[in-house]
Amino acid sequence: MEAGLRVARTADLPSLPGIEESADGMFAPLGIVFPAGPTVIEVMIEEGADILVAGDPPVGFAAVREVDGAAHLEQIAVRADQVRKGVGSRLLAGVLARAAGAGAPGVSLLTFRDVPWNGPWYAARGFEELPEERWGPGLRDHWEAEVRAGLHDLGPRVVMWAPVRPTVS
Repeated sequence: MEAGLRVARTADLPSLPGIEESADGMFAPLGIVFPAGPTVIEVMIEEGADILVAGDPPVGFAAVREVDGAAHLEQIAVRADQVRKGVGSRLLAGVLARAAGAGAPGVSLLTFRDVPWNGPWYAARGFEELPEERWGPGLRDHWEAEVRAGLHDLGPRVVMWAPVRPTVS
């Protein structure tokens, strides 16, 4: 796993919603304000997602779970005062390495197409738009859940994919 990353400990979990809220605040100048309700990380913790953290105490996290036989990155969040320091890149590298180590064919995600630290950021790191005809039922369910939650009203969304090479033991 990438240096400086680790699997979240139980003691880390209460601090993660605050990191998400800090990161979400960076969207406000773009006119993107997320709907009220539990944070994504609160839902992911409840559902038992794999969570990587950067820092001790954590300054960023990545939440991943399996969707359609592949790793699915539900969210990367970095505390606003820690952005542009490589934390997100380290978290993404850790997600890709863990997916490869688990034998996953790749990593999928849903994100804003045009927000610079979303779609373009992932594209610069090897992710490509996944055509709808290649979506499995799990990705389709995620997409439809986002539509129902109003995320698509906030800006264009995209499904992205990066293949990984399974590591040889």
